[in-house]
Amino acid sequence: MRVTKLEHATLKIEHSGSVLVIDPGVFTTPLVDQGDVVAIVLTHEHPDHWTPDQLTRLITRNPEAVIFGPQGVANAAKDFSIDVVAAGDTRQVGPFTLEFFGEKHAVIHESIPVPDNVGVLVNGTLFYPGDAFTVPAVEVDTLAAPAGAPWLKVGEAMDYVVAVAPKRAFPTHDMTLSVAGRNMHGDRLKSSVEKVGGEWFPLEPFQFIDI
Repeated sequence: MRVTKLEHATLKIEHSGSVLVIDPGVFTTPLVDQGDVVAIVLTHEHPDHWTPDQLTRLITRNPEAVIFGPQGVANAAKDFSIDVVAAGDTRQVGPFTLEFFGEKHAVIHESIPVPDNVGVLVNGTLFYPGDAFTVPAVEVDTLAAPAGAPWLKVGEAMDYVVAVAPKRAFPTHDMTLSVAGRNMHGDRLKSSVEKVGGEWFPLEPFQFIDI
């Protein structure tokens, strides 16, 4: 299974000729020619994780692709058919087994509503939490670790990596950081994953890891 980090929070997972896209948002280069997509996971409704334009591009090119998201996504994306998922749900699409964990976005501020958020475990191997600190009750081989966000400080990100204790980790959700900030946060997350015996992969946009 090949996992490609795109800009910000978007991941592309390829397996057996099929593609899964996670969180194609506004900070990601328009996905205009992406074929072979069988599923799209939207962890929550914020525009840095999905936009109508990104979904339209993907569905136009891949009309049979299934879109998964929590109820908040279904409410926000009313022009699209959303398969609503929640914590404890499992879905099988092509070569991908998707297990969903968690219910709510991390708190940004008491004045800002807390939306629905689901993390997703892909093929029992790759876990992406969306915008939350959900620790799944399973071993995690590879963690897509949020590196920077309005709801996150680096100490919390470090604690989260230690709590999940993956064998491998790489950064995601990092377009809100400067280059210097990404490097600093990456160094902190590297030390955290190494603390639990794992390996850090400092992926840049469009780089990939085979797992």
